Amino acid sequence: MAGSLIKIDEEIVTSAVASVTLGGSNWDSSYDVYMVNITNFSPVNNDVSAYMRITKSGTPDTNASYDRAYKDLKAYTTFSNNSSTNEDKINFGNVGTGTSEGVNSTLYLFNFNSSSEYSFGTQEDTTLNSAQQHRGQQGGFVHTVQSSSDGLFFYMASGNIASGTFSLFGLAK
Repeated sequence: MAGSLIKIDEEIVTSAVASVTLGGSNWDSSYDVYMVNITNFSPVNNDVSAYMRITKSGTPDTNASYDRAYKDLKAYTTFSNNSSTNEDKINFGNVGTGTSEGVNSTLYLFNFNSSSEYSFGTQEDTTLNSAQQHRGQQGGFVHTVQSSSDGLFFYMASGNIASGTFSLFGLAK
């Protein structure tokens, strides 16, 4: 069926783990566009940042090669425009251990199979932080490395991931 989402990989965290890799050895390079859906990405420790890196041959790239720009829509104060360059990860923001605290996100990934172009993505997040404050983010990121990518790596600034469902889909034409 045209325009269908085909599930490639899914990782469901029900007990604490240090990290989650989505794709990697399960990566299917036959798609041009991928969608990632993340629900209830929550930490074991309170008030820590949730992070993401792009993987190359199944290994997260830790180089300072991530650029990001987004609109930050906060329910508790005014909105803001934010950007960062030459970071070593993508930061979803601080989350906590309270009820419903965590990250929910939809990402669209482009150029991941190209060895001559930058991998990039769009990002829509909603986060309930450790102070029970709600915010949304809309924007995008680019990995300024000209090599093919094969997945995403998720982890916390400190401690483990307590829960989350991480799903990777290929967008069929």
